[in-house]
Amino acid sequence: MNPDLTEPAAGAAEAYLTKLQTRLAADGCTTTSPHWKDRRVVVGCRADRKARWFGTKTELFVLAAAVPEVDTAVLGEFTGWAMEYAKGLRSGLPGARNAATVLPALVSARVHPEAARWAARDALLLGTTLIGRPLTVETGPGVTRTTMYRGGVAWGGMFTGHVLEKAALYFP
Repeated sequence: MNPDLTEPAAGAAEAYLTKLQTRLAADGCTTTSPHWKDRRVVVGCRADRKARWFGTKTELFVLAAAVPEVDTAVLGEFTGWAMEYAKGLRSGLPGARNAATVLPALVSARVHPEAARWAARDALLLGTTLIGRPLTVETGPGVTRTTMYRGGVAWGGMFTGHVLEKAALYFP
């Protein structure tokens, strides 16, 4: 592997994470930086309650890490870890007027097409109130390509517009 090609690619992914953390904080998210497999993870958390949701609180957890390349195996592993991590951060009683969405994102200059297709395929459910929408973020010279499932879900569907609005803000 040519180090001259790897370093700028890794630098672009890390720069994207730094900007993501700034966007999360500017939107009122609490941010932290734990580690997954010796990689820094940018975590942003926020909770919202709106009258149109009939008093239900929704929590949004964003977890993003830069990796050398994204394939379906690493995206699936990170998504599972992110959903379990978010489950541990949740406040209130799950299911008691409290729902949560997790946006696990892997950022890289090399995203395998099958990983992007997997992210765009559907949302994932952990238990009955934790919805995951994995993302791939491909960073390249002058372009960033984000892939995620943008459709509705049966459980937590009333929050879909809110989640997609926040995802567009955080992952432009």
